[in-house]
Amino acid sequence: MSIERTAPAILPVSTAGPSRDTRLEAEVVDLFDQFRDRLLRYLLAFGLAIPDAEEIIQEVFLSLFRHLQRGKSRANLRAWLFRVAHNQALKRRQRNRRDPESLAADGIAVDPTPNPEDQALSTQTHRRLLAVVRALPEQDRRCLALRTEGLRYREIAGVLDMSLGAVSISIARSLARLTRATER
Repeated sequence: MSIERTAPAILPVSTAGPSRDTRLEAEVVDLFDQFRDRLLRYLLAFGLAIPDAEEIIQEVFLSLFRHLQRGKSRANLRAWLFRVAHNQALKRRQRNRRDPESLAADGIAVDPTPNPEDQALSTQTHRRLLAVVRALPEQDRRCLALRTEGLRYREIAGVLDMSLGAVSISIARSLARLTRATER
């Protein structure tokens, strides 16, 4: 599977002056290079097909450009990016529910080609762990996915609109299940 790495191609033009927008565009491209793969993995774990995930990533970085262009806060852009991606994924999933042709039999948009993670998980232990992760409640899977992308508990709480305690319990519960699966 080959996924093309392209930064957002069309960014809005501002009358604020080309040098400011050029710097902002370069900053957004740098952030795109830094976070694109992480966001893609999160969106795929969310259950989106690759084309939908790629489109959402483009929307996220266009939103980021506009956010920065308006002089909004640059505090914790990593959490901001994941929160916007999360919200866009929820909207996409809701839209797909209204469009049954874009859904698989189980109601989740899927990509027909196997992804590299599934191909690499060939040993019995890995298959067992994958089964445990897939059996986790959706909220626990999301917390675990964001944690594996390096977000701190407080950032995960902000992205998923959960309390810090709920995130901590969710991740602890998920890790306990994974640990039990490896001990079998």
